[in-house]
Amino acid sequence: MSSLAVQKAPSAAGTTGAAQGRPPLRRRIALVPTLTLVIGAIYTLLPVAWVVIASTKSGHELFSTFTFLPGTGFADNLKDLNAYRDGVYWKWMGNSALYAGLGALLSTCVSAFSGYALAMYRFRGREAMFNILLAGVLMPPIILAVPQYLLLAKADLTDSYLSVLLPQILSPYGVYLARIYASAAVPADVVEAGRMDGASEWRIFTRVALPMMIPGLVTVFLFQFVAVWNNFLLPYIMLSDDEKFPITLGLYTLLEQGANTPALYTLVITGAFLAVIPLIALFLVIQRFWSLDLLSGAVKS
Repeated sequence: MSSLAVQKAPSAAGTTGAAQGRPPLRRRIALVPTLTLVIGAIYTLLPVAWVVIASTKSGHELFSTFTFLPGTGFADNLKDLNAYRDGVYWKWMGNSALYAGLGALLSTCVSAFSGYALAMYRFRGREAMFNILLAGVLMPPIILAVPQYLLLAKADLTDSYLSVLLPQILSPYGVYLARIYASAAVPADVVEAGRMDGASEWRIFTRVALPMMIPGLVTVFLFQFVAVWNNFLLPYIMLSDDEKFPITLGLYTLLEQGANTPALYTLVITGAFLAVIPLIALFLVIQRFWSLDLLSGAVKS
């Protein structure tokens, strides 16, 4: 009996050692989401990496070889892009900055007012209005583009800066986010205490509610800025003067001309690379601001 126990003991110890040598099943399963995110990140960043590398290649290097090694023509590409039609590319970049910056700012203001009102006030038709906003979130922008063109054509506003700015001011998704965030971040007791102290509704909103809503409004601004910066369909329908084109529509016209002039392809790729830089910079700046706001809110609470 004792000999059998002695013989079984090493095998049990070996089994325990083998089990200790392998990661637990739960840990192996936990690696699946991480691997999925890594694969998704590679799939997303691969085209961006190609644009960055292709922008450094001359026309000969771009069409003769397909490698992920950087080329030697980035400086020449920048020079040619800057010289194309007396620097019209930078005019397009300025237009995009105007459309996206001002449009996102106005849209964030409208979203803040609307979201706060829908969250804090009780009035007839509030839920019906919110449901209509949710329907607007689900509606593709392409469905609204042609009716918006017809309305602005009646007002004689097509082919103007306002024809691109005005449809971007009201964002159903921005109002939705602002309402959800206002409901969660602004306590009703604080608002009621301000009213009991004799503060006006405008003062309560600007001095009490708005600082609490800043992190959510920063998110609304970022989403709207990216949406307007990348918007192609609305400017394509509204504008005919290429001096008013945003960067998306300007690069599209360059790409069309590249069918007859292949040398313009290098300008399109270089321009696409430069057009991504403001979005990356804005995201990094706003993300830091957003994190600081969240931390300060946690400390205040």
